[in-house]
Amino acid sequence: MLRVGNKAACMACRNLVSTNMGVRFRVPLQKLHPLSRAIHHRYSGNTNPQRPPHRTAARYFTSMSRLPMQPPKPPPGSGGRGHQQQRNFWVARLAARLLKLRYILLGSAVGGGYTAKKTYDEWKDMLPDFSEYNWVIPDFVWELSEQIDLDKLAKALPEIEEIAKLLPDFDKIGENFTFLKSLLSSETSGDPPLKATDSSTAASQDGSDKQYKKQGLLGELILIQQQIQRHEEEVRRAAAANSARPPPPEPAPSPPPNPSPPQQKRKSSDKERLDQLQEELLRTQLKYQRMLERLEKENKELRKVVLQKDDKGIHQRKVKKSLIDLYSEVLDILSDYDANYNTQDHLPRVVVVGDQSAGKTSVLEMIAQARIFPRGSGEMMTRSPVKVTLSEGPHHVAMFKDSGREFDLTKEEDLAALRHEIELRMRKSVKAGQTVSCETISLSVKGPGIQRMVLVDLPGVISTVTAGMASDTKETIFSISKAYMQNPNAIILCIQDGSVDAERSIVTDLVSQMDPGGKRTIFVLTKVDLAEKNLASPNRIQQIVEGKLFPMKALGYFAVVTGKGSSGESIDSIKDYEEDFFQNSRLLKDGMLKAHQVTTKNLSLAVSDCFWKMVRESVEQQADVFKASRFNLETEWKNNYPRLRELDRNELFEKAKNEILDEVISLSQVTPQHWEAILQKKLWERVSTHVIENIYLPAAQTMDSGTFNTTVDIKLKQWTDKQLPHKALEVAWETLQEEFARFMAEYKGKDQDDIFDKLKEAVKDESIKRHKWNERAKDSLRVIQHNALEDRSITDKPQWDAAIQFMDETLQSRLKDTESVIRDMVGPGWRQRWMNWINRTPDQHIRNETKNELERLLKLHDEHTAYLANDEVTTVRKNLEGRGVEVDPVLIKDTWHQLYRRHFLQKALSHCNLCKRGFYYYQRHFVDSELECNDVVLFWRIQRMLVITANTLRQQLTNTEVRRLEKNVKEVLDDFGEDMEKKTHLITGRRVQLAEDLKKVREIQEKLEAFIEALHKEK
Repeated sequence: MLRVGNKAACMACRNLVSTNMGVRFRVPLQKLHPLSRAIHHRYSGNTNPQRPPHRTAARYFTSMSRLPMQPPKPPPGSGGRGHQQQRNFWVARLAARLLKLRYILLGSAVGGGYTAKKTYDEWKDMLPDFSEYNWVIPDFVWELSEQIDLDKLAKALPEIEEIAKLLPDFDKIGENFTFLKSLLSSETSGDPPLKATDSSTAASQDGSDKQYKKQGLLGELILIQQQIQRHEEEVRRAAAANSARPPPPEPAPSPPPNPSPPQQKRKSSDKERLDQLQEELLRTQLKYQRMLERLEKENKELRKVVLQKDDKGIHQRKVKKSLIDLYSEVLDILSDYDANYNTQDHLPRVVVVGDQSAGKTSVLEMIAQARIFPRGSGEMMTRSPVKVTLSEGPHHVAMFKDSGREFDLTKEEDLAALRHEIELRMRKSVKAGQTVSCETISLSVKGPGIQRMVLVDLPGVISTVTAGMASDTKETIFSISKAYMQNPNAIILCIQDGSVDAERSIVTDLVSQMDPGGKRTIFVLTKVDLAEKNLASPNRIQQIVEGKLFPMKALGYFAVVTGKGSSGESIDSIKDYEEDFFQNSRLLKDGMLKAHQVTTKNLSLAVSDCFWKMVRESVEQQADVFKASRFNLETEWKNNYPRLRELDRNELFEKAKNEILDEVISLSQVTPQHWEAILQKKLWERVSTHVIENIYLPAAQTMDSGTFNTTVDIKLKQWTDKQLPHKALEVAWETLQEEFARFMAEYKGKDQDDIFDKLKEAVKDESIKRHKWNERAKDSLRVIQHNALEDRSITDKPQWDAAIQFMDETLQSRLKDTESVIRDMVGPGWRQRWMNWINRTPDQHIRNETKNELERLLKLHDEHTAYLANDEVTTVRKNLEGRGVEVDPVLIKDTWHQLYRRHFLQKALSHCNLCKRGFYYYQRHFVDSELECNDVVLFWRIQRMLVITANTLRQQLTNTEVRRLEKNVKEVLDDFGEDMEKKTHLITGRRVQLAEDLKKVREIQEKLEAFIEALHKEK
């Protein structure tokens, strides 16, 4: 049998020293498994501090281990002789036994050694010679055994003691399990009020206490909660007993006798007992609160770890939205669908209302656990409703509904950026001339331990409009607040500043009007620290939180402290300050406030519970309302638009966008011949008047061909440098616009929806307005045109004939226009007057007489210049006056200009007909010929310039400008697509509005059904 010290080894110790392990440990047995020794040998009977509790080795049992403690008593009547005789031989007998034991041991050792050696030799002889089978083992094994030092490897292995250190410390685990037990025992052991309770009650509760203690930390919390209830009951009993005592009799006129000492002692003992009970109740409540905070902190860390673990697979699987996120999406859709929050929107939300600077934003920040809102000293900072969706997540972040950026609320720079972004959005939502806006800013905040709910922070209610505000600011804030609070399922979080007089409150009357019964109102008194310091009567605070001071009613009343008023305070410091204040406050010690009525933590828990209760009670009813609305809208669509798809405004815009882009792309399919023909025709229409009047006509007045060519070159050079490139670019831009409009008009005939007409016209005008021609094209075009006009070499007869034809067509067209102008000047001829019974006007009569006089002058001077001399004007006027016609010299010159142009064009046409066969003389430079066709060469140069310019403009159009126009159209469409007001203005009609309503109602109903399904699963 093995022994360790003075106690037999346990089964675990025996298992550790197994005989079949094949290895002998040289370490003591008690060091082999210290954990087993600590568990099984903890209550050893060895109490001798000097004697080691365990021996260092095991020994075999011998006869010396059980020596007789005393000799047997002699039989009676022997007289003690036998005892003396036996005592005389005791030494000899002991020596004999010792000698016998020595011989036995010696003999056993010799015999055992010999037997063992003989047995070993026999076994050795029976074994085969294994040296012959070394070839079976590979060579690398022998090499490995030579290279590896097994002794060093054995030394490198950890000792048994080190392995034992890796095992859990069960002593510390036991201490953790008994932590709360020790706290409770220490508190309750020294409390006389607790010991003074009835023995029967203690006996009845003893079993339940043991049952709760077995359940761990949660059971301890339940036990503390029961103790709090018992303390409250005892305080109420003591107070009732104190008040139930009969009052002392009224004193007589004579001096009252001194009360007896037993009566004074009884009163003082009752008062002390009441004070002790109140202090014990407060101490137990604080202990309960600390334990809850500790549990909550541990729960928050565990949830964070779990959520982070779930987020690892966020890209491998579809993210499942939380319950509060689903509900927030429904509210966002309703916010876009129904900005006025009429009777259709009765979904619950927590509406935060209060007077300006009452602490609404601070309370909301404490619930969100981050300083996320812009702050100002007395200035209105909340200028529009801010919807904050609070939910739980692994990281403390915030995000806007329409943005993908996440703001890390643990970093100060992200907090500053978030506050700045909220302020910018508020100012952007406020229209010109206004102070507040009804446009809602949607924000979501996630973080560990945050209560799930949806809150809406409204602008603070004001009593007076100050300088810089719009005149209707007060009424606008009231209307926004009423619009949110009139929702029968909205929870009203009424914030009241405790540091000011209650009579100055405005919001309480407003809340009383919206919720007279207080069935959905929670009252919050802020700045209680300042209220306790400033108020002379703290009972006034008690009246407020009990609902006795204000006429309004509420579900619950809370008192909170949201810091010392500094904008640089952190949430943690505010929490610490709030906890310290309420621990030392008289309000809590004197029983004016209950423990569950204080701190923003209790407030957030109560608001969250009330919110989800309201959601569960009303969400299915609201889903039925939207289902009925969907049925009515679908019926109206089927009756009015049975063959059309239900396209909302955005879908219609996308359809129109695709059609417009197709029309722009069709511009690139125009053939080069079509572009050049249009450009050449339009450019000549634009410059023909200048060519005839300012170049050809003045040059034709010269006397010889040299002067003609010189004049033409000078005027062409001036024209090319100043006007021609600009005119050409104008023609190209106008051509591009006309072709774009033509394609849009042609596309309209192919089952075009008239609902797009207004949008397409706006896109076309805006695209043309934004398009600017490349300025560098003007310089390159000027060089090309100048080189084309410098060329005078007509290489073949077809070019000559083309120039003759171009000249003839141009002159014929100009002559026809001139004759038309002259007919309008002089009125109808005699045939028209007789046949159509039309008479000339007096002005036409004067012009007709002037025309006749000037025609006689041209017949006399066929080679007359283009301008009349002054004496010739006087002569004509005198001749007309002789016939009784009074005429103005300006009228004479104007009439002469048209008559001379006709005369010149007629002569030019006759000369053009003569030059049709003049190509031969042109090749010989008109040598030995009276025919000079320099005007034909001029028209050829103009024609060649037109062809080259049209080709250049066509290349620029197809290669650059069409693509730039397409880009401009895309930009305009993108801008219109982002501007909801623009789309609403350009795409209108009952059909569009009906499709919009249908889409929104269906989306809301689907979201509500998904939310209700998730809500039922959570139950």
